[in-house]
Amino acid sequence: MAIYRFKIKFEDYDDVFRVIELRATHTFKDFHEAIQKAIGFDNSKPASFYMSDDYWRKGTEITLTDGSSTDAAAKSKKLMHKSKIADYIEDPHQKIIYISDFDVQWSFVIELIKITDEDVTVSYPRCISSGGTAPKQYKPVAALPANGEEDDDDDREFREKIFQHEEGLDEDDDDEDAMTEGENEEEPEAGADESAEEIE
Repeated sequence: MAIYRFKIKFEDYDDVFRVIELRATHTFKDFHEAIQKAIGFDNSKPASFYMSDDYWRKGTEITLTDGSSTDAAAKSKKLMHKSKIADYIEDPHQKIIYISDFDVQWSFVIELIKITDEDVTVSYPRCISSGGTAPKQYKPVAALPANGEEDDDDDREFREKIFQHEEGLDEDDDDEDAMTEGENEEEPEAGADESAEEIE
C-alpha cells in the first residue's frame, strides 16, 4: 500500500516543522489527529484542511465537524472522517493548508514530499522527523501583581472596597458618624459675642 509522506510547517514559525507518514487510505481526521499529537496540542479545537494549488490558494475545504445541523452550507462541507487522503491527492507535490482553532488561527502549510511503500513492521500514522519547538497552544494567564508593583485602577478600587467592608467603613456608616458628631456639638449661646465686646 502507498504511504504518503507530508512535511507540515507552522506558517508563522518557519523553523518549526514535522514530517508525518500516513497510508493512502487514512482519512483527514487521522491526519488531523497525527498533526495535533506531533505538535503537542490537545485536539480540542475545530479545524479544517484546504486543498491548495501551487500558489497556496485555498480550494476544497475538509472540516472536522459540520457545525449546526440546520446550516445548509455546513452540511455541504466535506468531513474529515469521511474523506480519504488518496481521493484528494492530484499532484506529486500536493499542497494543503491546515487551520486549527479558528479563534486563534493556528495556520500550517503542508506539502507532500514523497510517496513510498508501506513498511509492515511499523504503525501509521507516524511522525518520522521534527524540527523546532512548537509554540504553546494557550497563552499563559497573567499572574496577580507582586508586592510593591502598582495595581491598575480597577484592581485598586476593588481591593479598597473589600477593605472598607471588612473594617465597617462603608460610606453609609461614614455619613451616620458625621451626622452624630454634628448633633453633639454645642451651639454658641446667643449674645456671647456681644458680652465679649462689652468686657473689652
